[in-house]
Amino acid sequence: MSVSFALLGLLENGPRHGYDLKRTYDDTFGRDRELHYGQVYSTMARLLKNGLVEVEAEPGVGPDRKRYAITDAGVTDVAEWIGRAEKPEPYLQSTLYTKVVLALMTGRDATDVLDAQRTEHLRLMRELTRRKSGGDIADELICDHALFHLEADLRWLELTAARLDRLASRIRS
Repeated sequence: MSVSFALLGLLENGPRHGYDLKRTYDDTFGRDRELHYGQVYSTMARLLKNGLVEVEAEPGVGPDRKRYAITDAGVTDVAEWIGRAEKPEPYLQSTLYTKVVLALMTGRDATDVLDAQRTEHLRLMRELTRRKSGGDIADELICDHALFHLEADLRWLELTAARLDRLASRIRS
């Protein structure tokens, strides 16, 4: 996810301080990966430099407390970003594929690599399923997205296991 666009989008509801932006981001998007304050402020500095946000003066508050507001250019950028489809990532050369090939090339058991990965995928799927069942609609949607990807990975693991002999003979030749 683009942190810049997420922060800009949050500003469309009104000006906010950096602390408020971080808290709202973490509550809304950062369930598994919260932002650091430094990332918020460096992102806001970049957005300010690019004319996508401005700093509003706040009466009676010292100069260290900045309140950011989105500019018209920022609103346009967010609208364009939201409307633009994301490029699907096919993961054509995954790390896991590399590990399987290297295991075969070095005489290690590639089945062990696949089994270890399957175990880890299933562990994470159980964890996500528990989280989904006890969570709100955001948790349900986030977990479903991850679970569908993990299911596809498991199908790939099974297919690769079924084709290991073919892959091994190709690598040996």
